[in-house]
Formats: sequence, C-alpha cells, structure tokens
Amino acid sequence: MRTRMIAATLIALAAALLTACSNNDDSSAEAGFNSADVTFATDMIPHHRQATEMAALAASRTENAEVLDLADRIGAAQDPEIDTMSSWLESWGEDVPEDMSGMDDMSSMPGMMSGDQMSRLRDSSGEAFDQLFLTMMVEHHEGAVEMAQTEQTDGMSTDAVSLATEIEQTQTAEITEMMKLLAS
Repeated sequence: MRTRMIAATLIALAAALLTACSNNDDSSAEAGFNSADVTFATDMIPHHRQATEMAALAASRTENAEVLDLADRIGAAQDPEIDTMSSWLESWGEDVPEDMSGMDDMSSMPGMMSGDQMSRLRDSSGEAFDQLFLTMMVEHHEGAVEMAQTEQTDGMSTDAVSLATEIEQTQTAEITEMMKLLAS
C-alpha cells in the first residue's frame, strides 16, 4: 500500500513536470530571450556609445555647469549599460558590436547623429556647443526611448525589459531637463 502511494505521488509529480515543460512553444523562451532582446541590445550598444562620445566632448567645450553635470550623468549611466548589454549578447551567443566604425550607416537608427552632425558638435564650443549638444541629445534620447518602448512591448528577457524601462524613465526625465535648459 505504501509503495503504491509513493509510486502514485511520483507519477503525479512527473506528469506535472512534463506538463510544465511542454507548455513552452517558443524554443528561444527556454533560453530566456528572443530576437527583440537581441535587436535591442545590438542596437542600443552603438546608440549608447554615440551618446557617451557626445557627453565626453562637454568637458573640453563648455563651462556651463548644468551641461557638464548632465553630460557626466549620461556617461556614468550609459557606460555600465553598454557593459551589461554586451554581456547579455555574449551569453546569448550573439555578436557584440565592436566599435563606432560605420556609424554613418547607423544614422537611420532612431536618434543617431550623422558623421556631419558629430563633426559640427566636435567643432563647436561655448554656448554654440551647449545649444548643439542639448538639441542633438534630446533627439538622441527620443530615439533611445522609442527603442526602449519597443523592447518593453516585444522583448522576453526580464533583464532587458527592465533595463528598457529604466532607460525610458531616465532619458525621458533628461529630455525634460534639456528642454528647460534650451528654453532658458
């Protein structure tokens, strides 16, 4: 009798486990990510790299404390996010974008600046830099927010969706801050 109860319990447990395992129709779901997550990380890495490049220019081109503070915060937030997304891509067996080469080819990505725009920013200083930097960074952030919203809708990785949510919140607040600086 006791053996039958144990056997019945084991059979029920095995059936429950098989049912739980078979309810997943998307094979990539077993790995915890999908193509939207890969696209998000693959596109956001060069997007963030360009933002950090823009932010790094501020130190030698402006004395505006508010612009300098904003640029520091952008670099401080986005550099670690690049590392995080790179590690995801590696763990997913995907290629990590290597560098900024070919960025002109990526100008069709939401918010990306062209090579000419980046040259104008590099060649500016003082108030002209501040205006260009803020205007360009608003557009850049709007592109990142758009990409983050797509990830929140289509992504599967809870970590990637969480980062996308954080990017949307942070960059939306920074857009508001930059619009106030442009208006003043």
